[in-house]
Formats: sequence, C-alpha cells, structure tokens
Amino acid sequence: MAKYKKIQVPQVIAAMQENGGFATFGQLYSMLDFSDWGTQTPEASVRRIVQKGREFFKIETGLWALEECRESVLKKFKLEGFKEFDSPIPDEVVAERKQEFTHSFYQGLIVEIGNMKRKETFVPNADRKKLFLGKPLKEIVTLEDIYDFTYPDYLKKAKMIDVIWFNERRLPSAFFEVEHTTNIEHSLVKFLTLQDYHAQFYIVAEEERRRQFDTLLGTPAFAPLLKRVKFQNYAHLTKQHENMSELEKIDTI
Repeated sequence: MAKYKKIQVPQVIAAMQENGGFATFGQLYSMLDFSDWGTQTPEASVRRIVQKGREFFKIETGLWALEECRESVLKKFKLEGFKEFDSPIPDEVVAERKQEFTHSFYQGLIVEIGNMKRKETFVPNADRKKLFLGKPLKEIVTLEDIYDFTYPDYLKKAKMIDVIWFNERRLPSAFFEVEHTTNIEHSLVKFLTLQDYHAQFYIVAEEERRRQFDTLLGTPAFAPLLKRVKFQNYAHLTKQHENMSELEKIDTI
C-alpha cells in the first residue's frame, strides 16, 4: 500500500495536471508509464486511485478532474462553480451549458471509439464547432462531409444523426443518437427512414431512460426497428472507450 501511495498516485496527479487538470481514463492510460508500477493490471489501479481518491472529482461518467483545479476546469467547460463579470450565472444558463457539455462529451467519446475501430466518423455540420474536452468536434472526426451514400431525401435525415461510422466501402456501419434530454421518439423516426441500410442503430442515454426506450420500441410504429436498435447507457459507453484506449496502448508496445 505504501508503494501504491508513493509512486502511483503522484504519477496520476501529474498526468492529469499535464492534461489541464482533467482526463478520461483513456487519456490517463495513454499518458502514464506503467513500467515501474509493479502490477499486471495498472489500468485497474488507475481507476481505483481516481474513483476513491480525495484528490479527484467526477465531472461526467468517465471524466474526472483534480480538486485543486476544480475552479479552472469548470470555468474551461463553462459549467457551474464560477462567476462571469462578478455576477452569478442564472440557473437556466448553467443547466443549458451542462446539457450541451454532456451531449458533446458523449458525442466525442463515440467518435473516438469509431476512430480507434478504424471507422470513418461524421457529425452534423451544426455540431462541428461544439467542444469535446476543449477541442471542436470537427478536429476529431475524420470526415468533413457525409458520403453521398443514398437518395437526397434520406441523406438529409442522415446528416442530422449525432454520429455516423462509415466502413471501408464508404457506407454507414452504425448510427448513434445521444439522448440526454431530448425526445427519444424523434431519433427512432430518423432511424426508420434509414432502416433499409445494413447498419446498427444506437440510442445513447442515461440508464434511467431505458424504460422509455423499451416502451417506444414496443409500439407498432417502431416494429421494424425492434431488432435493429440497441440502447447503450453512458457507463457502458465510457467503459468501451476505456477498453479501446487500453488496447490501443498495448498495440503500440
């Protein structure tokens, strides 16, 4: 335990400091040198250090920051806990910023997972300037524009999907809609339009929204999607991102 505290914790803190005071587990895995950790499961040690340590606090599922950097990190992400022009930010503005941050964060995770899977990735033009951990989404996707893979009317619908993965044949392999607060039914309607394509459809949301998803998918209107659409909660998504990041590091050794 002494070695655990003496060597590993300071390294995790230093890595997070180098990253601006915050990090996903995937980022930490790529930044840390595990050669002197003396464990076969260093990634598990990282998770324990961050999740149980008083030096860290949770921003989102899978995203953590240093307590010593709380104010600067929350200010960077335009979240609660700071003031502008010496006046408190109205609660409704804070809530709106939080929703936008959460939506863009999970969009970014989906894009990064797709990139690690060697897929080409696309987000709508309206979202390209939105930030994922301080970086515009347009800087992490691989496509500037969508491929013309279908008829104009269908393509118009596809361009509004939160994230699309394309395969090596320039055809969609997966469609993702992040439903943090918006209506899941609207996303299912989009998926209905694109049901004839050999692609998987995903609704990404808090686990609490699974029942709503199941209820909608069980109605006759969405029967064609019953075996085509999967629900993925935030925790599962972030775990997949962690696992992919871990494999990426192993591949570079």
